[in-house]
Amino acid sequence: MREVDAALVEARDLVVSFSAGGGTFRAVDGVSLSIKPGETVGLVGESGSGKTTLGRALLRIIDIEAGAIVFDGRDISHLSEPEMRPLRRRMQMIFQDPIASLNPRHTVRRILAEPLIFHRVARDSADAEQRVRRFFDRVALPLTCLDRTPHELSGGQRQRVGIARAALLEPDFVLADEIVSGLDVSVQAQLIALLRRLRGELSFAMLFISHDLAVVRNLCHRVLVMRQGEIVEAGTTAEIFAAPRHPYTRKLLAAVPPDDPRVVWDPVGANGEWRMANGE
Repeated sequence: MREVDAALVEARDLVVSFSAGGGTFRAVDGVSLSIKPGETVGLVGESGSGKTTLGRALLRIIDIEAGAIVFDGRDISHLSEPEMRPLRRRMQMIFQDPIASLNPRHTVRRILAEPLIFHRVARDSADAEQRVRRFFDRVALPLTCLDRTPHELSGGQRQRVGIARAALLEPDFVLADEIVSGLDVSVQAQLIALLRRLRGELSFAMLFISHDLAVVRNLCHRVLVMRQGEIVEAGTTAEIFAAPRHPYTRKLLAAVPPDDPRVVWDPVGANGEWRMANGE
């Protein structure tokens, strides 16, 4: 049984390298991090800083060169794919580009139902159908979308399908990689509000990768700042935004509009919180 304060996901001195130009490029260079159950951690940095590579390494989508990845107390660094398969349901990813990650030939019904059956979350196709239909209301999609293919949906609807595909499997950990990038501001706000609600209902931990600090401030409990393959600063969201220590963090924050119209202060609870304006 996991200790209350124990990490669900850990990286220990993680190194990921790629061959490039006749040499070797370290995309992730000695990174250590931990994410607790139910916690959302933002990973920010400029394009090319290694954010997506780090995230995919944590899910064992790509191999690591050195270090260790621990999931729920188990070292999964070098497990074979058959050994990883039972863990796949518990570790889900929401991709930046739903057009590339959703099969263009399949209907939304099939895209959502097949993983439920494959991972044995649903007993059979009838059970999968019921689960998908019930969940559609939770992600604010009309049932008419079930028989459509991804290219027949709007960008926001496609991303809702991507979120639903991950959340339907009731994961413990979700990797969300630039999932609101390129979307209209109002759609961004709705999707972030949806993620906040599902996180509260399903209690999953999340690594939220983004270059948009306004979104990160709204959603995340803690923030990691990545530069050239390394984590250069880490802290609570309040600490990072109020008193950034590293020059690179200050540079990133300087690029955020001082009065971003998407983010408002909501004085709820003991300390209040940031939230997206015009959200759900």
